[in-house]
Amino acid sequence: MQVFFSILSNNIVPIFTVIPLGFLLNRAFKLDIFTLTKFNLYVFVPVFVFVNLYTTPIDLDLIKAFIFGIALLVSNMLISDWVARIRGYDLRTTSAFKNAVMFYNSGNIGVPLITLVFSSAPYIVDGQAPYLNLALTTQIMILVVQNVTTNTIGVFNAGRAYADWKQSLRAILHMPTVYAIPSALILKSLPFDLTTAPFWPGFVFIRQGLISIALLTLGVQLSRTSFDFRDKDISLAVAMRLIGGPVLAFILIKLFGFTGVVAQSLMISSSVPTAVNTALIAVEFDNRPDFASQAVMLATIFSAVTLTLVIYMARMHFPIG
Repeated sequence: MQVFFSILSNNIVPIFTVIPLGFLLNRAFKLDIFTLTKFNLYVFVPVFVFVNLYTTPIDLDLIKAFIFGIALLVSNMLISDWVARIRGYDLRTTSAFKNAVMFYNSGNIGVPLITLVFSSAPYIVDGQAPYLNLALTTQIMILVVQNVTTNTIGVFNAGRAYADWKQSLRAILHMPTVYAIPSALILKSLPFDLTTAPFWPGFVFIRQGLISIALLTLGVQLSRTSFDFRDKDISLAVAMRLIGGPVLAFILIKLFGFTGVVAQSLMISSSVPTAVNTALIAVEFDNRPDFASQAVMLATIFSAVTLTLVIYMARMHFPIG
């Protein structure tokens, strides 16, 4: 029990302090959710992805983790689509349901969570955090998969509820994150060091602001959402994200043969709640924003417990050394 509360207080509580501020600010000032959404989708997310990709060394050995991220995404997509068909959801609900299960907060919550986990006991050796860089690089691989697919497949899912595939494709091509990823990879290969450019500190400032602005925006959206905690469809989506996600990840980790730090990072990452961006995209394309926001909210609340359990289980099943 002491380990449980230690994980909860050191790794979970620090990342769940911003959402209520957005909730209260909107109640007091009636903020413009559409402006906040555009700040996230068109500025903070693409710059965050660009800076992380450009500055993170990508070892060829970590391509395996990248493939794992794709495999996990496809597994969640197939299972959520199958469940949606059985439940008889319409197209709008199917799209929102699949996005809630498939896409998770690999950046907003995953990155700070991995940082907190691997820079605290029992991962400290002689006052240092020797496993942190490997854990974060592994998380970056998942972050790339999730950001690319959230801003392509996720946008397509939301857009196709009201538009044909051509319109949905045009919506995807308007998302700057789609261009931020190849741009970062291409520029990494050039001899010029972009981090020495005068504008680079501005990029860093934006990157550092993503977590807070995204969570504040979520709080604003949640303050406008009518909650129905008896909605079985939302509860099912949340259960599949928080419980089904790490179960699938555990199976795939075993199949891929991951061990130690990489295995722990992948399992912990797979258990984070539904991505804030799914709610932002739902607002942008008016595709069941209430469903998407409630799924994010419930997943975030219950993840305080499930994440703690998954971190504990990851330590037990994939020991280091």
